[in-house]
Formats: sequence, C-alpha cells, structure tokens
Amino acid sequence: MVEIQRRVGAELDRIGSVIDELGVRFADAGEELALVGGPVRDAMIGRLQNDLDFTTSARPETTEKLVSGWADAVWDMGRDFGTIGCRKGPWQVEITTYRSESYDPSSRKPDVDFGDNLEGDLGRRDFSVNSMAVRVPSREFVDPYGGIVDLAERVLRTPGAPEDSFSDDPLRMMRAARFAAQLGFGVAPEVVEAMTAMAGRIEIISAERVRDELVKLVCAPHPRLGLTLLVDTGLASYVLPELPALALERDEHHRHKDVYEHTLTVLEQSIDLEGRLGGGPDFVSRFAALMHDVGKPKTRRFESGGTVTFHHHDVVGAKLTRKRMQALRFSNHDIDAVAKLVELHLRFHGYGSGEWTDSAVRRYVRDAGDQVERLHILTRADCTTRNQRKADRLRRTYDSLEERIARLSEEEELAAIRPDLDGNQIMEILGIGPGREVGQAYTWLLDLRMDEGPKTPEEAEAALRAWWAQRD
Repeated sequence: MVEIQRRVGAELDRIGSVIDELGVRFADAGEELALVGGPVRDAMIGRLQNDLDFTTSARPETTEKLVSGWADAVWDMGRDFGTIGCRKGPWQVEITTYRSESYDPSSRKPDVDFGDNLEGDLGRRDFSVNSMAVRVPSREFVDPYGGIVDLAERVLRTPGAPEDSFSDDPLRMMRAARFAAQLGFGVAPEVVEAMTAMAGRIEIISAERVRDELVKLVCAPHPRLGLTLLVDTGLASYVLPELPALALERDEHHRHKDVYEHTLTVLEQSIDLEGRLGGGPDFVSRFAALMHDVGKPKTRRFESGGTVTFHHHDVVGAKLTRKRMQALRFSNHDIDAVAKLVELHLRFHGYGSGEWTDSAVRRYVRDAGDQVERLHILTRADCTTRNQRKADRLRRTYDSLEERIARLSEEEELAAIRPDLDGNQIMEILGIGPGREVGQAYTWLLDLRMDEGPKTPEEAEAALRAWWAQRD
C-alpha cells in the first residue's frame, strides 16, 4: 500500500503543471475539480498515459469558459453528457460535470442527470478501482469505496451492489471482462454472480458499444481472462455465441481436441508472433485466431471407427465470421480481412513436406493478398500439438514455404502479380472491343502467369493468340 501511494505521488508530480494549473483556475471560480477514474488507477500502477479525466462541480458552459485561453484546443462533442474536451501540450483532457446516469429497461441510451458532489459521482462509476479521485490543486486523495485496497488485491468490485451497477449500465458487464483482460485482475464472486444472472440485459446495448468493448478486450495483454469470463457468465452467448459453441461435447472415445481450449491457445500463440507485423496489438490477427475454427460445430461428423471430421469448416467458418462481424458493425475492411484469414487458415496443410509447385505457391500468396503476413502468423499459431516432433516438423515445413515465398517474391514481385498483358493490349491483339471476352482473356492470362511465371510481351501475345484460336 505504501508503495502504491509513493508511486501515485511520483506520477502526480510528473503531471503537476497540468493538474495544478487547471485546479487553480476552477478553484478561483468557486468550482471543485478532481482527477478521477482511470488516470488515478493507472498512476497507482505506474502506467499513467496522456489522457486525463476530471470531474467537476461546474456545468459544461462554465467548464468551457474556464479552459478557453488555457488549452491549446477545445471541443464540446460530449456537451450533452456534461463533457468538455481540450488539449494542453501533449495532454488530452476531458472534464465532466458530476453526474448520475441510468438506463430505462428498454432503452439503449443513458439518461444523464448532473450531480452536486464528488462522492456521489464516484458512487455511480463502474468499479471501485475506477472510483478513486484526487482533488486538485490540493491533491487530496478520495477513496470512499476501497478502491486502493482492491487495486492492491488485484480484484474488480463494484462501488455498490453489482446488480444496481449493471442495471444502470449493462455494458459494465463487458467492461468487467475487458478490465480483467487489460489489468490481469480477478473478479469478485458477487460480481460474477450478478453478471451471470443479468447477462441477457446486454441485449439493450447497441452493437457498436459492444463491439468497441470487445476490440479492447481482444487487444488487451491477457485476453484469455476476459474471454473466459464472458463464456463462464453466459455473456458470450449474446455477444459472440460462436465462442462458447466451440466447447463441443467430446465423443466417448475423446478422439478430438477441446476446440474451445485449442482456440484460446491459438490466440495466445498468435499474440506471441504478432511482433512480425511491426506494431502493437493487432486486432485483425487476434480476432482471426479467435474465429478460425468457428465452423467446426456446424461441420462436425462422426465417422465409422469413432473418428471425427470437420470437412469444409474453413469455408463455413468464414461465412459465420462475416455474419457475426456484420452484426457487430465492424468495418468492411476488417470483415474482409478476418474472413479471408479464416477461409485460408487450412491451405498450408496441402503443402505436405514441400510438394507444392511454384504455381501453387504463387496462388497461395495471390489468394492471401495483403493478409499474407497475418496468414503466416495464424498458420504457425494453429499448431498446438503436444507432440514435439510433429510440432518441429510443421515449423520446419512452414519455414521452407516462407523461404520459397521470399525467393519468388524477390524474383517476381508476387504481391503485385498481374497478367503479362493488360486489357488494352488484349483488345488490340485480338481486335475486339470492351466486353466479357476481354475479362475471360485477362483471367486466362492470369492463370497462365500463375502456372508458368512471367513471360515476355512476345511470349504472352503468342500464347494469347493460340488460346483465342483454339477457343474459336
């Protein structure tokens, strides 16, 4: 506890020029101001970011006047919810009037009422670790709900009864899973119990808000914790039903893997590999890992001898993935990327021990398009066998495939493969105008390029003329 207090003092000193200046401006105007919520929590665990949240007794119009002339920029998109935003140097600041908010049982939007004191404002927040504040400029620490103790014990509790908190805003159940994944915290038993009993309430929340929480959870450092909580409480059955469906009943001979556990392992292994992409957490790569086997429940068949098959689960899974992501209002770009990875995740297994021709390698790269690096990650992560010899063999085989892709890419610019003749050249050579026949010729030339590699314009023209003559 002493260490936490020392850490938060050091973090507040680091941002003192911002919080003290702002605190003085509000105090001089007779208003209260406090740093609140996530920034206080993050200061205590030594991960304070540049986003600073404040709560105040001032109404939005007063707040806007007080920050004007001090901030580098001011915006008021959140005015209806009592929030004024601004930027001061590197700091992004949001200042919100004390408030309480609740949901009508049939509504997706909160009713907002302004409050009149800090303690009341803290009591309406989601979890005790987010219900701490530091008054400024005095730097008085305010913690009426024991957030510092819960932070030290790494547990998520609600300030009041969890049933009341989740009734006010059902999205907080998703946030419990998200914070577990972000912070690596456990969740108090009474909170889990309330989430389980009230899981169906999540249906009144808009798809966009659910999607945003799911993205944050999947991109967190410990997504397994959050996803497991969603499944165990029944929330996943409403927001991502394909995930709990992976917990297939095993056949009596236990001849196939636990697909649910396999999926979580693939997700974790893909996270270990995503440094290959050169950036931070990659949602597309992670979500593809999470969804890659969702076609298995619909394609499971028990064959003679007790074997279990999942034929075409890649194609079925891609369709299910597309449908789910559309329901959650993801962008077309993300939907196309994830669905493509799910559909292609088994393609490598036709490579055998390196029997593919150069033509097959070209098609692999062509079909993956701009997702080829993510496909490398997913394919490697999809190996969860405990047989070390088999795992090493698969790794060496994929190393070989990547080496071939690199060699062919260097020789032929695989990522930009096009036919050796364009549409205008095709029309000129064949003496035809725009129409379906040009497209057919273009497709044939592309297949020829895939099968035989690049040709000179003269060779491509001769091949095209021969195809056209044979076609006639």
